[in-house]
Amino acid sequence: MIIIRYQAIQLNDELSKLNDYWSPKVIGEINDYQFKLVKIDGDFMWHDHEGDDKVFIVLEGEMFIDFRDGQVRISKGEMFIVPGGVEHKPFAEKESYIMLMEPKRQG
Repeated sequence: MIIIRYQAIQLNDELSKLNDYWSPKVIGEINDYQFKLVKIDGDFMWHDHEGDDKVFIVLEGEMFIDFRDGQVRISKGEMFIVPGGVEHKPFAEKESYIMLMEPKRQG
């Protein structure tokens, strides 16, 4: 039996629970995808996503993503899709809040 809860996810409440930088917290799932919130500041490492696309949505602040051949700036209210397998390095010059959408990892 499936129990359905009709309750909105309060993003501000979930954001207030984030303590560590660069430590995403899953707040919802749909099909084989997860929605995550993450608080960022400073640099993250160069990496790629093994062929899976990843969506970055800026909820508060601003972030940048460096690529080997360029850079993108994503401001509050904007989103950007990093194609799977493309090496990139996200960073923020000041504390920012981001929603990620990416495939659910097994295991």
